Amino acid sequence: MNTNDYDAIVIGGSYAGLSAALQLARARRKVLVVDAGQRRNRFASDSHGFLTRDGQPAAAIAHEGRANVAAYPNVAWHDGLAQGARPDADGFIVDLDGAGSVRGKRLVLATGVRDELPPIEGLAERWGRSVFHCPYCHGYELDEGRIGVVASGPLSVHQAQMLPHWGQVTLFTNGVCPLDEVQRADLAERGVQVDETPVARLADHATVVLTDGRREAMAGLFTFGRVHMASPIAGQLGCAFEEGPLGPYIRTDETRQTTVPGVFVGGDAMRAASSVALAVADGAMAGVGAHRSLLFGLAPQH
Repeated sequence: MNTNDYDAIVIGGSYAGLSAALQLARARRKVLVVDAGQRRNRFASDSHGFLTRDGQPAAAIAHEGRANVAAYPNVAWHDGLAQGARPDADGFIVDLDGAGSVRGKRLVLATGVRDELPPIEGLAERWGRSVFHCPYCHGYELDEGRIGVVASGPLSVHQAQMLPHWGQVTLFTNGVCPLDEVQRADLAERGVQVDETPVARLADHATVVLTDGRREAMAGLFTFGRVHMASPIAGQLGCAFEEGPLGPYIRTDETRQTTVPGVFVGGDAMRAASSVALAVADGAMAGVGAHRSLLFGLAPQH
């Protein structure tokens, strides 16, 4: 790909990136979408909680979204990675794998996050299938059955406190989630059982195998991991970060502009909570924010 000038370069072509690109495309801006094809929810078969698309395959929603954006002749695509980005006098230069460099007046980062899962045997291969992190996305389908929370740290208490609306909850503290008397009383009042035997591994659909040999079969399991930026580009550009309960996220203002003027962000990279619906909303705001800055100038750095 030769060096070209774009009004905006959107790095990340999942739900947030596509939503941002759609706003810019409809504003008749020249847009490049850079997409390496690594959706965070690629491990989950279906997506829930997104109005008009509830229960549909997550991949199909992303595919249809790309088709919507690709219908605009002012949108170009690079199917691959953005290896780096840097400012220049007219905006930003983005280096693409195997395709040279491109220049954009604005950047929209929809680069997402990478999940670091708890190191429990059998967990990774069940992630997104019978082990989840978001009850709003996957809790209803467990049909009020037995739900296990496999603790990964103190935040797991909060997760266990939330889940009784979706089923019969057991918190497996696994030696990493000590409970005080107030927490024990609160969990008991909510009907949450506590099992403090360490977890040996996960088996079958969602069975917790404990070190004393017991096997607790569950309808589904929930846990928290750590999150990390899936791309180094925000850090390369000098964007400021906030520290969330599970890891860092990029600081933005109400227009989704970062602390680097001209760089906007949407999706999981800029908020502690995550879902397809939130990613689409954030992406739309980032796209509108980028377009308005092209019209009226950049807001001051915050």
